[in-house]
Amino acid sequence: MTTWSPNILNQILAQLSSSKGLVPSQSWLTTFLATQKTSTPIPALASTALFRLLASDISKTLDRDLSVGFPNDVSNVNFQERKLQGSIAAQVLAVEDMSKSRWEQIEAIEALERGEGTKGREIIRVVPNDDGDNAGTGVQKGGGPHKLLLQDVHGNSVYAIELKGVEGVGSGMSIGCKVVLKNPVVARGALLLEPGTTMILGGKIEALHKIWKENRKAELKAMIEASEDPARRAG
Repeated sequence: MTTWSPNILNQILAQLSSSKGLVPSQSWLTTFLATQKTSTPIPALASTALFRLLASDISKTLDRDLSVGFPNDVSNVNFQERKLQGSIAAQVLAVEDMSKSRWEQIEAIEALERGEGTKGREIIRVVPNDDGDNAGTGVQKGGGPHKLLLQDVHGNSVYAIELKGVEGVGSGMSIGCKVVLKNPVVARGALLLEPGTTMILGGKIEALHKIWKENRKAELKAMIEASEDPARRAG
């Protein structure tokens, strides 16, 4: 097993923390370095470590003691407004374009299932890529504001609303995408996303993304049926 000096570990930790706001646990970093060649330059090691972290579940790979998380009562609606302190790493568990009705979202999903996408007003054919997703259906521009469900390193979750357009936020975001929030504001239990406080790092947790993608249409239909039931009873 390859042995690395504490100095090397600290340099990689410092680089990931200062540039990306991610602090991997000592055990994860040690396991990662055991698979790397000792001749690899530190910048290359840090880059590879970042790639692996972006594809991981941060609740299992980041240092819980050194990473700042959401307060346990982050979703408490009794707080009119408060600013959270520090740099908080989180991962996306769900995304929704609030400018589209649930039926419109279902129609968009079904269009992609038929291999169709849109380019302006024109319907075009799209080809699945190696991951099984349709090419060109990454982060989609336009629409919004978007609502994200974010989870921190401790497993605490909060809904986040796009107050202003944020680069990298869109309906085609991957589940597991990593986000770093710097002193964000929470209002009535919802975290507010703004360009000055939100950094999108990217990434994807393949297993979670696959499940979410497969279940999304059924979830939207269930929401529609649930909202229609009270109206039917009233009628």
